[in-house]
Amino acid sequence: MTDVPHRLAVIGAGPAGLAASLAAAARGVHVTLIDAAAAAGGQFYRRPASGLGARRPRALHHQWRTWQRLEQGLAAHLEAGTVKHLTDHHVWTVERTAATPGTRTGFTVHALLGPLQERSVAVRADAVLIATGGYEKVLPFPGWTLPGVVTAGGAQAMLKGGLVVPGRRAVVAGSGPLLLPVATSLAAAGVEVAALVESLDPRRLVRAAGALAADPDKVAEGARYAARLLRHRVPFVPRHTVVEAQGERRLEAVTVAALGPDGRVRPGTARRIPCDTLAVGHGMIPHTDLAEALGCRIDGANVDVDDEQRTDVPGVWAAGETTGVGGAVLALAEGHLAGRSVAARLRGTGPDPRSAARATRVRTRARSFAAALDAVYRPPAHWTDRVTDDTVVCRCEEVTAGRVREAVTGLGAGDVRTVKLLTRAGMGWCQGRICEPAVAGLAGCELPPARRMLARPVPLGELARAGSEDDGPPSGAGSPPADR
Repeated sequence: MTDVPHRLAVIGAGPAGLAASLAAAARGVHVTLIDAAAAAGGQFYRRPASGLGARRPRALHHQWRTWQRLEQGLAAHLEAGTVKHLTDHHVWTVERTAATPGTRTGFTVHALLGPLQERSVAVRADAVLIATGGYEKVLPFPGWTLPGVVTAGGAQAMLKGGLVVPGRRAVVAGSGPLLLPVATSLAAAGVEVAALVESLDPRRLVRAAGALAADPDKVAEGARYAARLLRHRVPFVPRHTVVEAQGERRLEAVTVAALGPDGRVRPGTARRIPCDTLAVGHGMIPHTDLAEALGCRIDGANVDVDDEQRTDVPGVWAAGETTGVGGAVLALAEGHLAGRSVAARLRGTGPDPRSAARATRVRTRARSFAAALDAVYRPPAHWTDRVTDDTVVCRCEEVTAGRVREAVTGLGAGDVRTVKLLTRAGMGWCQGRICEPAVAGLAGCELPPARRMLARPVPLGELARAGSEDDGPPSGAGSPPADR
């Protein structure tokens, strides 16, 4: 068994997953990088398909040189055979596996292959690093299901990945630092951005200036975005929120209103902004499904890790937005530290803190900045007051806010699970990932840990085969994946 190389399965090929893969592979670990996208980079480094013939893909990005270094490093390891990159592989669960002849105790990562996700693949590894990123928090409002209403990240993905804009005249609204790059990118692409509507009171940023100064590079980045907004003459509307999206068959206008100090809409302040696109966002939620299924401890909304990015489950590391939303710089630092730690632990040498000092400093600074932003940016305190009873909350099951409220006030539901049982909210294709924050807000309860056994829908036949068939040769060790 000493001749069998140490194997690491990295789930997610965004900044954290890429940095971890390169760090571990450079230290003798054979890495299988598994990702649902067709190319590495994640949402942050999403690029147009080669067939679109983009002449200047770097125009849609900053930190392009960092991406080039990651891309070149990945290419070198792919050629050397130290990294295997499995694209279009959708991981649905990770299970612990016992030792067999020629293998060590470890893990088996199960993924569905291809756009139809009909074939299963099993990857064996000695350790697993979860770098699955996060997803946007969606808060409903009247008219949010109209065509033309998209998430802020969705608008950005359309532009980065497809070189298309969602419309000709847009309103960007919500709360959080993502709104700035989305508004500037749309304006640079020729979209008339009618307004950037931010629910935050800018004075809160001023009061947090001391904490934000911990990362001057990030402050400078925000200032550059603000300068671009001025150059494109994008109106900035602070302390306002979207009250309603209007239109017959698609979005035609958005009504916004001013917020008082208590987070409630101030009467008489509503105004209508004609537009064909509304890009709305309220921050990100860490994607913790796989970590929770493995039994990793969750701290609030984040996977809990130590200074080496280790979870409390032996053999499982986590990095990037999964451990706390903080941006690409933080994800890169965490991924690098995790990859080094995996290599050292698998070899039995233990990590060398001195050699990782720079990445540790970057992580500390970026985490402090992220914590300061998280304390500043919050959805309006009384956003549920503006959700009418006929507003759809769960799109999969077409459950309205009125049904959720009836489950609470009329049937005695006191938590998200009970609301789900009484209304089916959260029982659809997304399994509550989109609607659960809204359901919890309407029910007036805390958002509980997901506790999903499976990270994505999977055919019953694949579940049966995963439990009864032999996994075949370990694909992470250089053999092709075991297609089922």
